Amino acid sequence: MQRRNLGEVRRVIISPHVMLEKALRLEETGKPAEATAAYEALLEEWPDLPDAWYNLARLQKALGHYEAALASYNEALQRNAHSPEEVHLNRGVIFADHLRRDEDAERALTAALILNPTYVPALLNLANLFEDRGNRARARELYAAALAVEPGNSLALARLAGVSKASDAADPLIARLRAAVSRPGLPPTDKADLCFALGRLLDQARAYTSAFAAYSTANRAAREVTTATNPSARYNRARHEAFIGKIIAAFSSNGSAAAPVQEPPVFICGMFRSGSTLAEQVLAAHPRITAGGELDIIPQLVATRLQPFPEAMAKCDTATLAGFAQDYHARLAALFAGADLVTDKRPDNYLYIGLIKAMFPTARIIHTVRQPLDTCLSVYFQHLSEDYGCDLGDIGHTFQQYRRLMAHWKALYADDIFDFDYDAFVAEPKPALERLLAFLGLDFDERCLSFHAQESSVKTASVWQVREPLYQKSSGRWRAYESELSALKKQLAGLL
Repeated sequence: MQRRNLGEVRRVIISPHVMLEKALRLEETGKPAEATAAYEALLEEWPDLPDAWYNLARLQKALGHYEAALASYNEALQRNAHSPEEVHLNRGVIFADHLRRDEDAERALTAALILNPTYVPALLNLANLFEDRGNRARARELYAAALAVEPGNSLALARLAGVSKASDAADPLIARLRAAVSRPGLPPTDKADLCFALGRLLDQARAYTSAFAAYSTANRAAREVTTATNPSARYNRARHEAFIGKIIAAFSSNGSAAAPVQEPPVFICGMFRSGSTLAEQVLAAHPRITAGGELDIIPQLVATRLQPFPEAMAKCDTATLAGFAQDYHARLAALFAGADLVTDKRPDNYLYIGLIKAMFPTARIIHTVRQPLDTCLSVYFQHLSEDYGCDLGDIGHTFQQYRRLMAHWKALYADDIFDFDYDAFVAEPKPALERLLAFLGLDFDERCLSFHAQESSVKTASVWQVREPLYQKSSGRWRAYESELSALKKQLAGLL
C-alpha cells in the first residue's frame, strides 16, 4: 500500500502584541471571562510580561477568582512590575475585602509603604483596616499621614472625620470640612464624601438643622455621581415595584428545593441600617458562631448565573439548586475553615429569601427591623452605593416595597423567619437575646451581652456603634429631624 503524504504543517506565529490587543479589546467590550482566557494564552507563550500578569489579576479579581488573582499579582511582582507598591496594594485589598485575611492584608499594605512611604492609597487602606479592627488611634494617625502628603485629599479628610468626635459645632474639624467643601471646582465625588462627614459631626454636636442641610448636599452630589456615569442606575419607582412583583410571582409557593446535606449558614437580612451588624456581633460572641459579615456569595450567584432574575429560577431544578448550595459551602469553607456556624449578614439578601430557601430548605433567616423613620433617616445619612438612598421619597418607596416582599416571605416561611427588633433589643437586651438564641437552637450565653468587647474585624458602616455598650440614643433619633421628615412620615403612615 502506498504511504499517504500528509504534507507539511505551517505554524502561524502570532506576536505578543497581537494577542495583547485581542485581550484588551475583549476587556473593553465587557467580556471579562474571554479576556481572562486571552491573557492566559498570551502568558503561556510569553510569561515575562508583568503588565499582562497585572491585567490578568485585575480580571480574575473581578470574576471572584481571588486566589488566582493573588497568584497573578505575585507573578507580576516576580517579573519586576512597574510601580510594585500598586501591586502590593491590590493584593492587600483582596486579602482584606474578599478573603478576610487581615494580617496578610496588613503585610501587603506595609510592603507597599516600605517601597513608597508617601503612597496615599496604601495609607488610606491601611487606616481603613485598623478602623475595621476598632483601632481608632492608629487609623487617625494614618489618615493624618495621608493628609500630610496630600492636604487637599477629600477622602482622607472625610475618613479622618469619620474616626473623630465633635461635641460642639465650633469644633475645628467641622470648620476644616466646611472650608474643604467651599473649594471652587470641587468634584461631586469629593463633595459627597466631605458633606456626609460634615453631617455626621454636626449631628453629634446636635446642630440638627445644619446637619440635615449637609446630608442633603451630600446626597445630591452622590446622585450626580451615579447618574453621570450610569443614567440607568437612577432609582425608578415603577421599575422597582415591577421587580418586587416578579419576585413574588416567581416564588408563589414552596417549589423545588435542594436536599439538605450540610448545616446552612444563618442569614441576617433586612433594610440597610436596621440593626443587622448589631445582630451579627451579638451572635458572634456566642462560642458556636462565626461572623461572616456582608458576604457577596448570593448576590454574585444571582448576577452571574441567574440572569434575568427572577425569571431564570423557572429553569432551576433540584440538581441545579444542590450545585449552587455546594458552591456556596465551598466558598464558605475557604473563608472560614473549621467554623461551626457562620452568619451571612447581607442586608439586601431579603430580595433572595426564596432562592436561599430553595438552596437551603432548613435555613434560618434573621430579619432585622427597626422603627421605620429611624431606618429611613439612617439610610439617608449613610453614603450607600444604592441610588434610592439619595432621596427620602425614594427611600420611603423602597421601604414600602421591602415590607411588601417581607410579608410574602413570611407567608411562605413563617417558622423560619425571626424578627430581630433593634429597638426592643436595646431597651431590654436579655429577653430579646433569649428569644433570638432559642430560634437558632442555641444555649443562652451571657457573653453575647458583652459583644462590644470582642476583638473582631467589622467591615460595615456600624463599625464604631457595635464597639460600644448598648445605648438607646439611636431609638427615636428621627424626632430631632421631625420637621424635615414630615413628607416621609405621611408617605409611611400606614407602616408606622
